[in-house]
Amino acid sequence: MANLKEVRNRITSVSSTQQITKAMKMVSAAKLKRATNAILQLRPYANKLRDILADVSASVEGSNSPFTVDREPNKVLIVVVSSNRGLAGAFNANVIKATNNLIFNRYAEQHAKGNLSIIGIGKKGYDFYSKRNFNMVANHSDLFSDLNFGSVSVVTEFIMEQFKEGNFDRVEVVYNQFKNAAVQELTAEQILPLLPAEENKQHTHKAKIEAEVDYIIEPSKEKIIEELIPKAIKIQLYKAVLDSNASEHGARMTAMDKATENAGDLIKSLKLSYNQARQAAITTELTEIVSGAAALSNG
Repeated sequence: MANLKEVRNRITSVSSTQQITKAMKMVSAAKLKRATNAILQLRPYANKLRDILADVSASVEGSNSPFTVDREPNKVLIVVVSSNRGLAGAFNANVIKATNNLIFNRYAEQHAKGNLSIIGIGKKGYDFYSKRNFNMVANHSDLFSDLNFGSVSVVTEFIMEQFKEGNFDRVEVVYNQFKNAAVQELTAEQILPLLPAEENKQHTHKAKIEAEVDYIIEPSKEKIIEELIPKAIKIQLYKAVLDSNASEHGARMTAMDKATENAGDLIKSLKLSYNQARQAAITTELTEIVSGAAALSNG
């Protein structure tokens, strides 16, 4: 009977967990819809802005913008975009793994000299690196409570100012790029200095038909480029954060769906064990009754 009670308690416990995972899946599905709409609406604008910048800057001899100055990367800043909460499968672990690969492979020398810094957007990434005594510049976990272009632009403006002053020679962002609810692609992008048009096209792996585009530009190409470059950098980081936000909800929805299925399988297994134990107990009781009745009749 003690075994039956234990199995019964486990069934109740797993059923409660299943209800929680099912509810979390539904919440993530609702949030995923809004997050997906946000990133899908931004992507055409971001891509068009990048194309215009590439087309216009290609016809200008160089740029006086401080954000295109390609210096030796002695001091590096990495922006790690993770989430504030867990229960999203390997979402955060993959971001941290990709960041570690970047640190210990591409920027191992800068890290050894103490010239590598990290900005955390998301509590999980910030906590991981702060506990390991990395040089943490800032923590912007609060961005996800009210995610909008203005709040992300404040972070971007700080990064741009630090780059312009020479405190950082290169800035990269590591995040999960949203493909669909089940697929997130780990991405490391250089946001400063701004990549030249040719490198930018290669970096995004996007085929483009080369065509001459005539723009009516006022007051001048140089002035337009100086205006477009800061905006393009802000849009690039904002897109990375939106991508990560949508990826997080997709990963959590997928993880909770799988957890709900696993809980259902476990409940079936426990119910089978419970029925078998109950049947064995009944059989034992019947055997004892029959044996007792036979002993009485013989007596």
